[in-house]
Amino acid sequence: MHTLEYDLAIDRLRTLRDEAGADRRVRRLRAARRWARRAEYATRRAARASAAVR
Repeated sequence: MHTLEYDLAIDRLRTLRDEAGADRRVRRLRAARRWARRAEYATRRAARASAAVR
């Protein structure tokens, strides 16, 4: 037989796990955006350098 405290503890753990998953997704999205921005800057620098050589 489950007690009310057990059910509350399980619910709290589930909530914490869901929040941690959401935080992890946000961090991955921010990192992906940052890397995409860096790649775009690098592409632009390469294009300028190539144009300067011509």
